[in-house]
Order: sequence, then C-alpha cells, then structure tokens
Amino acid sequence: MQSINWPSRYLPGTTDNFVSNEVIVAGLTVSQVWAYLVDTSQWTGYYDNAAKIVLTDTETTRLQQGERFRFETFGFPIEAQVMELVAPQDDRIARLSWHGWQTGDAQTALDVYHAFLIEALPGQRVRVLTQESQLGQPAAEMATQTPNPMLNGHQAWLDGLVAAAKK
Repeated sequence: MQSINWPSRYLPGTTDNFVSNEVIVAGLTVSQVWAYLVDTSQWTGYYDNAAKIVLTDTETTRLQQGERFRFETFGFPIEAQVMELVAPQDDRIARLSWHGWQTGDAQTALDVYHAFLIEALPGQRVRVLTQESQLGQPAAEMATQTPNPMLNGHQAWLDGLVAAAKK
C-alpha cells in the first residue's frame, strides 16, 4: 500500500502531535471519493469540523495545486496552501496535501501538514488514508488529550467523506 509523502520538517514521530486515520471500503472508486474531497463546497455537508472555507481563487470551490485557502477547524482559524495535488488517473491513486498554519506567539502558533491518500485496492476496494503532523504548543496540548480530538475529528472526516461518496 502507498504512503504519504512527508516533508522532512513534518516527519511523523518528530513533531508535537501526529494522527493517522484510515478506512477501507468496498463499492466505491477513487474518483468518487476524490470528487467530495477536492471540492471544498462539499466539506461542510459531511464534516462538522470544517467551517468558513474560503479559497483565494473565488471562481471555483475545487482545490488546485498551489491554491491558498483558509478555514476554521478544531477551533483554529487556519491559513493553508495546497502542496500536493495528484488527481486519480484511471482510478488508481490520488493525493492531496496542504500546509496549514495559525500565526501567533509561542503559546498559540500552530504549523501543520495534512495529507490524504486515496488508493484502489484489489477486490474493488478503496483505501482512504489521512494523516496530520503538527508543530506548536496547541498541537502538544492536543496530543495529551484523551480522547485525542484530532484522531476522532479526522475519523469523522473520513466516515463522512465515504458516506457522501456512496450517495
């Protein structure tokens, strides 16, 4: 199975917080899932933890390579830029990653790398993986919480994404 392409600064195990969520489902294609992930106008319909999504390119709601956008999630106003966007070819594999940040002082600054991978598996199954690696005091504080809000929040994102794609 494929893995996330990590910039060295965000390598899991070296940051203040890291979460990994994955689902494997039958009956969907990579393209079906991709359509709901890359179109930000769909996010609030299946994921309660994304709000006030604004893309720099106001002509579209679909993320593009290099696109800057902002949104609110986990109570943080996040500025972001798409760093990797590989649309599925022949329903094989798709990748979406963004660098996100909240500017602030040592107590409030947050720096994250969030990635999704959608991959076709044998037996007409699709694997959807999301991982996020975070730096900063807010990230360190979230990492100590039980249950971990990032882990649960990202699982809700994947569950909602799959449910939306199945409609």
